Amino acid sequence: MSTQIISIIALSIAVLSCNFSKSVQADLKTGIVTKGNGLSCEDVWISVDDQEIDRNTFIYGEMFLMHFSNMEGFKKENGNSFPGMLLWVIGETGDTVFKTEDLYSDYLNGISLSPLLLKANLTVGSPMHSNHKYKAFIKIWDKKDKGTFTAEMPFNIIPNDKIHVEKNNISFDEIYLYSLDRDKAIIDGNVSFNETVYMIFEGLSGFIEQNGNVFPGLKFQAVDNSNEIIMDYPDLFSSYETTGVGAGDFRAQIYVTIKFTPGQANNPINCESYIFDKKGNSNIKVSTAVNVR
Repeated sequence: MSTQIISIIALSIAVLSCNFSKSVQADLKTGIVTKGNGLSCEDVWISVDDQEIDRNTFIYGEMFLMHFSNMEGFKKENGNSFPGMLLWVIGETGDTVFKTEDLYSDYLNGISLSPLLLKANLTVGSPMHSNHKYKAFIKIWDKKDKGTFTAEMPFNIIPNDKIHVEKNNISFDEIYLYSLDRDKAIIDGNVSFNETVYMIFEGLSGFIEQNGNVFPGLKFQAVDNSNEIIMDYPDLFSSYETTGVGAGDFRAQIYVTIKFTPGQANNPINCESYIFDKKGNSNIKVSTAVNVR
């Protein structure tokens, strides 16, 4: 992604009228626009892995947090604030692709934290897709009064450029690494010993169907930096040689399970999946390097 260098990193516009509780702010780097009506916020910022960022392009599977720091204007009861928060995502055609319930519904007795910091997180995964643009909306409101605060941010999703794909007559929606142990996509290629990692394929199509079934083969190999073969599976679909696999289930998602036992790592380790059609000539090869620690 090309980044335009802007000397003025943020533009704040105060809408001045007889009601000073209303405000509009815009951030030129992230594209975040906020509006306050009775509620105010000192700063709105984005973080990934506990690090503040100033971008709005994310890798498929990445999770970001939106922080609302030092919020004021809530009507308090027994010193506590009672915020509500909704998060939803709009696609390029204006359709709602994701929406939460109230993220603070569990705080029945309010929040005593002062200064008040509110957060919302979003994982840019299904039903969203890479190579598409979206817009996230957040609404914060006072459950004990009429104050509201809203934020919106456009964002893009891109595929992980550490995953390399070569394909022949095959199309797909997403290919990514996922950690079962951490319950998150692996963006940087770093994994731990004994960590359960999936190489996931979603939306694979281009295979010949017979009676609603497809007949894939899947070869997987992991080779370390000294060219030693650590894992070698000639065909993970060999047991479906005659019966095939339901075409719908196959398209929805398949995956390869990867786990490195201690002492195996001579980093980086190249993991390669080769999926092929046993009834045709379509195939796809996917490779990515991981560092095991």
